[in-house]
Amino acid sequence: MEWRTLYLDVMLVPFGLLINLAYHVWLWHKVRTQAFLTIFGIDADGRCLWVPAMMKDIDKKSMLAVQSIRNMIMGSIFMASTSILLCCGLGAVISSTYSVKKPLLDSIYGAHGEFAVALKYATLFTTFLFSFLFHSLSVRFLSQLTILICTPQDVESMVNAEYLAELLRKATILNIVGNRLFHTGLPLLLWIFGPVIAFSSSVGMLLVLHKLDFVARKEQIKIGIDEAYLN
Repeated sequence: MEWRTLYLDVMLVPFGLLINLAYHVWLWHKVRTQAFLTIFGIDADGRCLWVPAMMKDIDKKSMLAVQSIRNMIMGSIFMASTSILLCCGLGAVISSTYSVKKPLLDSIYGAHGEFAVALKYATLFTTFLFSFLFHSLSVRFLSQLTILICTPQDVESMVNAEYLAELLRKATILNIVGNRLFHTGLPLLLWIFGPVIAFSSSVGMLLVLHKLDFVARKEQIKIGIDEAYLN
């Protein structure tokens, strides 16, 4: 009974979070050392080229630049709104009686006590709250970029392509961190129904993210075909 009510939560959920953290540390290392293998590295290179291209002929491309940044702002606002909405819902559940927080099925493994249930909801609340924080900060930088990218260019102006590219880089990083926190909160949301489901969904999510985070280079595909042909 002790194993069913305590040890699965203590082992599986932290282990799933540790795997998630280790994957993102490894992903950050790949972005720093082999950026061409990741979508983040390729996107960063594209952003460094996009800002000077917009500023070079801003009179004709101002609408395109503002529209592109506005699309990013709308995405961040949507995620921030979703995160804070979940926080409000979780806050309402936490403040209510514990009778509504009981598991749907008694056969679900994991702890069902008041402390365990409160810990689950508090962890979820904190995760989505920080996701909202990072997305709101991303909106702040993108809004600043929208104004500055259309300012008249002057030789002595402090608003140059390097500064605007840095603003875009910060906004993108904050957006990525907010999205990853939101994605981490989804397996934690399933923790309400048991640690086994939470751990399984965490592993499955990492497999999907790995598929999306890395790209197959043509050179790698060609080498793979040549090796298969030689074998």
